[in-house]
Formats: sequence, C-alpha cells, structure tokens
Amino acid sequence: MRIGVPKEIKPDEYRVALLPIGAEELTRAGHTVLVEAGAGLGSGLPDDAYAEAGATIVPAAEEIWSAADLVIKVKEPQQAEWLLMRSGQIVFTYFHFAASEELTRNVLATGISAVAYETLRGAKGDLPCLTPMSEIAGRMSIQEGAKYLERPQLGRGILLAGVPGVAPAHITILGGGVVGKNAARIAAGFQADVVILDVNVDRLRYLEDIMPPNVNTIFSDRHNIREQLRLADLVIGAVLVEGARAPRLVSREDLKLMKPGAVIIDVAVDQGGCIETTRPTTHSSPTYVIDGIVHYCVTNMPGAVGRTSTYALCNVTLPYALRLAGQGLAAVCAADPGFAHAVNMHGGRVTNRAVAETFKLPLAELREALSVER
Repeated sequence: MRIGVPKEIKPDEYRVALLPIGAEELTRAGHTVLVEAGAGLGSGLPDDAYAEAGATIVPAAEEIWSAADLVIKVKEPQQAEWLLMRSGQIVFTYFHFAASEELTRNVLATGISAVAYETLRGAKGDLPCLTPMSEIAGRMSIQEGAKYLERPQLGRGILLAGVPGVAPAHITILGGGVVGKNAARIAAGFQADVVILDVNVDRLRYLEDIMPPNVNTIFSDRHNIREQLRLADLVIGAVLVEGARAPRLVSREDLKLMKPGAVIIDVAVDQGGCIETTRPTTHSSPTYVIDGIVHYCVTNMPGAVGRTSTYALCNVTLPYALRLAGQGLAAVCAADPGFAHAVNMHGGRVTNRAVAETFKLPLAELREALSVER
C-alpha cells in the first residue's frame, strides 16, 4: 500500500503523524511511505531521518494526496485539503466531526473512508488513540490557566499555589475523565484548591481514592456547577461524549456568577465546547474576553508541545496503521469491532451514529457500506 504523511497545515500545528521508526516499520513490511518535505520539523524530526528510514520525501502535499491509498494525519483535513481527497482513499486522523457541520458535509462529499482516532475503541472499551492527547491537554490546561490568570494576560492576578497567609486559587474541573484527571493531578501539584465534577459516581469514588487531599469531588448537577462557578478562579472544561458534540454545561448568563478576570480553559472545544461562549482559537491568538471572563479555547492544545505529542500519539497509532496497510480496511474492521467504530464515513455515507444524529444525516451500517463497491 502507498501511505502518505502530509505536513499539517492547521495554524500552529507542530505535530506529525508518523515517526521515522514508523516509516521504517511500514517500508520493511513492503509498503511505500511518502512524507511531505518538512512534515516533521515542528517535532524536531528532519527529512533525512525519514529518508534514512526508507521513506520517500516529496515536495508538495498534492503529490501525497494524489498518490496515497492511506493518508495518516494528526488534525482534521483543512479546507485546502478537501479538494485533494478522493473517493476510495483512507484518511486516518482526528476528525471531530460533531464540532463542524461544514467539515462533515465537505468530507462526506469526497467519498473517503474517514477513520477517526477519537472514536477508535480498545479492547476494554477505552479510546486508545484519544487518551495520550487528552493526557497532554489536561496537563497543559493548568499550565495555560496559570499563565492567563496573571494580570498582564487580563486574568485576576492569582498565583495558583498562593503563599503563606494567602489562599491558593480555586480550580473547578468539569468532567472527571482522562482530561479532568490529568488536570487535577497537575493542579494538585501546584497546591491549588481543586474540585472535580462528574455525573458518574463510581468515577468520583475512584478519583477520591487516588487524588491528594487538596482535590475534592462533587456530583455534577446544575446547582453544584453554578456554586462552583462563583468560587472558581480557573474553570477547566473537560467533558467528553464519544463522537458527539459536548454538552453545554455553562451558559453565557452563568458567566455573571464568576469573578472578573477568572479564566476558562475549554479543552472540549474540539467537540464544540462545554461553555456556551466557547469559540475556537489558535496558539497565535489563544484568548478572548467575554463579560470579564478570559476564555482560552485552542483547538489543538497538544500541538504546542509538538515533540512530546508526536511521540505520544505515534506510539498508539502506528500498530493500527500497520494493520490497515497490511490487511485493508474491510479485513481490520471485520476482525476488530473497536476499530470498526473508528470509521465515521465510508463511500459517501455516514457510519457513526453520533455524527449522523448531530447533523440529522442518514446513518448507514458499516458492514453494508463496506460491501458496496464504489
């Protein structure tokens, strides 16, 4: 199979979808690997490292898209890439379709097989390709929150840890999943006062057991969320509904409950955000202020730490890429129901229920879609 790795063109995206060792593994298995010139530079991986691993370096993205049977990316295809995709091609990347109807309809029209990292299920029902980026985003959320609470960044002028005689920051984390757990661990290390809210009581029990004393858990309901907003210096949006749009837990009206200069980091922005006032931002222009509240809503947070993120991502995606290249999409889906769940679109048909329901599109059974010759 011909496998293409284009350079990411989303603003301020420094990750790459394949390490040189991945190129070596794929070429040793008899596949052709095409890497766009400069694709790995943002992660400190020069073209020579890929060439030495057996990849062919090509000068332009157009050559990648025109030649590759399987395209491996990091972020959702950008508008310039929609025109380059073709029916029958497999694209393996983060798509986050539920956050954008425009993206969904345009990718659907290309006829590609859209295999989404974020809905690929592991043997235990986990999300192995989403987990490492959620870990990084969760940890980064506290790092970024600490920065934007500083007064020059329009924040409240709060030090997360406080000092003797001065209270630490109060951090409210909406969601106790992978993002929330990692955010809480880092926040606890800063000696902040931390509260995690979640609707899963078993998850709250688990978090209560593993977290240090300065992290508390509260059941997530409307009353408790509003009470926490009154107390919070920093709010982390860490809600995930697999494949679907994130539920909106905080309305614009709720912002009036918050302290002027408080900060919201909405990690759920990739899936539409869990704050009504969330809108996508970039690392170049990461924040905006609404009703006195600083919002940080960067859609590719892990992209800022490209080297760490690239290694963490490729550690989990390469085995799936090897299977896809070696066996083909239909065979892998037949053997692995968790992988089949990653196929959001195939042959111009939506095969993921959450995406179909979000935009009221017809849902096709994947087995049926795979059996239809294009």
